[in-house]
Amino acid sequence: MIFAIEEINNSSELLPGITLGYQIHDSCASVPGTIKVAFQLTNGLDVVFHPSDNCSRSGMVLAIIGDSGSTLSMSISRLVGSFDIPQVSYYSTCECLSDKQQYPSFFRTIPSDRFQADALAKLVKHFGWTWIGAVRSDSDYGNNGMASFLDAARKEGICVEYSESFYRAHPRSRVRRVADVIRRSTAVVIVAFLATGEMKLLLEELEKEPSPPRQWIGSETWVTDPQMLRFSFCAGAIGFGIQQSVIPGLREFLLDLPPSKVAASQLLTEFWEDSFNCRLAESAASDRSVCDGSEDLQKLQSPYTDTSQLRVTNMVYKAVYALAHAIHNAVCQETNFTTQCEKLTKLQSKQILTHLKKVHFSQNGYDVSFDANGDPVATYELVNWQKSETGNIEMVTVGHYDASLPVGQEFRLSSNITWMEGRTRVPVSVCSNSCPPGTRKVLQEGKPSCCYDCLPCPEGEISNQTDSNDCFPCPSEFWPNSERNTCLPKPVEFLSYDDILGIILAVFSVGGACLAIITAAVFFNHRASPIVRANNSELSFLLLFSLTLCFLCSLTFIGAPSDWSCMLRHTAFGITFVLCISCVLGKTIVVLMAFKATLPGSNVMKWFGPPQQRMTVVSFTFIQVLICTIWLVLSPPFPMKNLNTYKEKIILECALGSVIGFWAVLGYIGLLAVFCFVLAVLARKLPDNFNEAKLITFSMLIFCAVWITFIPAYVSSPGKLTVAVEIFAMLASSFGLILCIFAPKCFIILFQPEKNTKKNLMNKNESL
Repeated sequence: MIFAIEEINNSSELLPGITLGYQIHDSCASVPGTIKVAFQLTNGLDVVFHPSDNCSRSGMVLAIIGDSGSTLSMSISRLVGSFDIPQVSYYSTCECLSDKQQYPSFFRTIPSDRFQADALAKLVKHFGWTWIGAVRSDSDYGNNGMASFLDAARKEGICVEYSESFYRAHPRSRVRRVADVIRRSTAVVIVAFLATGEMKLLLEELEKEPSPPRQWIGSETWVTDPQMLRFSFCAGAIGFGIQQSVIPGLREFLLDLPPSKVAASQLLTEFWEDSFNCRLAESAASDRSVCDGSEDLQKLQSPYTDTSQLRVTNMVYKAVYALAHAIHNAVCQETNFTTQCEKLTKLQSKQILTHLKKVHFSQNGYDVSFDANGDPVATYELVNWQKSETGNIEMVTVGHYDASLPVGQEFRLSSNITWMEGRTRVPVSVCSNSCPPGTRKVLQEGKPSCCYDCLPCPEGEISNQTDSNDCFPCPSEFWPNSERNTCLPKPVEFLSYDDILGIILAVFSVGGACLAIITAAVFFNHRASPIVRANNSELSFLLLFSLTLCFLCSLTFIGAPSDWSCMLRHTAFGITFVLCISCVLGKTIVVLMAFKATLPGSNVMKWFGPPQQRMTVVSFTFIQVLICTIWLVLSPPFPMKNLNTYKEKIILECALGSVIGFWAVLGYIGLLAVFCFVLAVLARKLPDNFNEAKLITFSMLIFCAVWITFIPAYVSSPGKLTVAVEIFAMLASSFGLILCIFAPKCFIILFQPEKNTKKNLMNKNESL
């Protein structure tokens, strides 16, 4: 401070011709002592002040620099603020001092703890630490600073396992309790918002019984204090410090201590004697030898002579210059490239306060200005405690923080950070490990939000981010992969020719059609034989033709559904089966009419000859064609994606369109089948060598049984099995008809030709 004032007094640019006076008091970290001195300054009670013509007014001070402690600065500011006396602190960082309603005349050259708290929270978040411990000084500095940090940490998603406080005046048991909490904790990272005095006590206590390795994160008060570097178990500590600087000429000023100046100051005398372990002649007697004059400050290695890392010192330097610029702006004016100052102006402290709010200058490479709260732009160095090659711990700058930069760009970090125990990898401090994609976080009951379990996403849902709080359902046509971290298109399923089931059904379908064609060929080659002629060959050939269509109709149900295939498969099925049943029904009626014709005086056959048989088949089939036409016109079947039967796949199937139309087609087939079955049962005992009524009865019994069991199977079968059941019913009923009606005849034609004679037929009739 003295160096800065003398430098200003010797300046020809700043306050030319005006000399600044000063007083320096030691508050001794005592609130009562601080208030006493503040009263003395405001009342102008200076016993050593000498008024003269060179002074503008009495000894009342116009501005105050200090204090270093936030609590002491608060005490001063509450007093001097009422008199509009500006106060510039170089080391009071409590955020509370930014409140202009309580502290209207307070300024500072060191950033507020609000900025440091935000920076610490972002630093912790940057390295992925979500589970930390917190220790603070039980003072305005520690309590307010930690409150700001905890608020910023909460916004960053950081949880605090414990938050302990103590003060240097507390009993030693309080410090031991805090140390025990640190030893028992699971958090690896500790944020210490402590003044140097409290931090020293805590580390001394931990030194007695070391805790598991801890990564210390420090506030600027202790993390840049060279005296703290002796605690080697804190190597790897990291924290924010005030930017260091070099003040030109300061080292030479500090080393320029002639004996006369030393002897004139009690403080310098004590410093000299302690540094060189001797006593000055004028000092009180002691066991030290008298200083012989060979003592050389140039050779002294002490914090006093080390000006390589000036941090707080630069804050004092800037505070003095800020007040000097405010006074300059109040009493000096620029005229014709020269500066004119009113030396005898009755300057008021309120004028200095007004101009202090507006100062903006650059000194020693640093810009100095104050915002509306009296705070400077917040810039910090990131300091890391690293072991040197000699084994000593040194403070190394590993990054910078500038709060004025855009969000996300405040940090500039280097990669040469050393962590606890000399590690090069960032330590891990979390309550629970991160939940991988495919899982979601579930909070553990009674614990902070950083303590959670990882549960797999429910069926049909995914999470594609680490530490996801929720899982999200996939779109309707997508399904999660096995890891449940991404949605994949659902596989589309339908009965295709590539499926084994589809191949088997296609083989049986083609085989059945071939069987019907072969049977027709056999009948055609033996169309003149009695057994073919006796069983209404015209209806037989028509029946074989319809059975061939029934077998081939099954193929339309295999393959990917389309608009045309959906309409074709149902209508073709309905029409071909009605044609088939109509032929069987015609054959059954012919058998009944033939028996009636053998009765005396009966001429019933002339009413049911071949034209009537053809008309019967055409009429029954036309009704089904009409039903199918109405169905297709009003609400035809159409292809659709079934997303409900299976959650994990899409069933491509034909929607019925009109359910009434579908069941009308089936109902009509069933009605004809039942009617045919009843007639066949009535004719089953009629005298006929090749009683076709019996064969029709068996075939229709199979047909009805198949389609009766088809209904519940069709309704309950999922996916492509629905189509398979429908094809199976068609094939089973078709095979039942062809085997029951035509197999016995073909067997006689091919393997028992001796029975295929009119005589054999007549003999058998007679025996009956």
